[in-house]
Amino acid sequence: MDEHGWVLIDDLLAAPGSRKRGITRDVLDRVVAENEKHRYEVDDDGIMIRARQGHSLPVKSDWQAVTPPDRLYHGTASRAVPSIRTEGLLKGTRHHVHLSADAATAERVGVRHGRPAVLVIRAGEMHEHGYDFFLSGNGIWLTENVPPDYIDFPDLK
Repeated sequence: MDEHGWVLIDDLLAAPGSRKRGITRDVLDRVVAENEKHRYEVDDDGIMIRARQGHSLPVKSDWQAVTPPDRLYHGTASRAVPSIRTEGLLKGTRHHVHLSADAATAERVGVRHGRPAVLVIRAGEMHEHGYDFFLSGNGIWLTENVPPDYIDFPDLK
């Protein structure tokens, strides 16, 4: 894997894990095309592949900072809200905090973790205060962290 997360597809397919699982180029192409979240991308030459974001290994981002919309959304479990109120959204072991462009997507993310809570992120205000935002190729917004002062919290009952 290179510093930006790209791997030669031939090397990936030749790896013991790929061979053991019967992963062929056709299977790989189908996974890339049909993955609901469009997590993977193949380069223009069709010889390299990488995850768009969420790498488990250190990679250098080649994304360009862009101006976000005024509001972005983050879906989480409602049980996480008290700690987010004090600490904000932290990237943890990820490279960035992942944000959605719409509340419905954020709710689908949050429900995977329990009773969902959708947080509204005042991204435009953050950007005005010097925070960088990146937009991955599959529409996920990324930033280093979100301090609690930029989060509008839902009323949890």
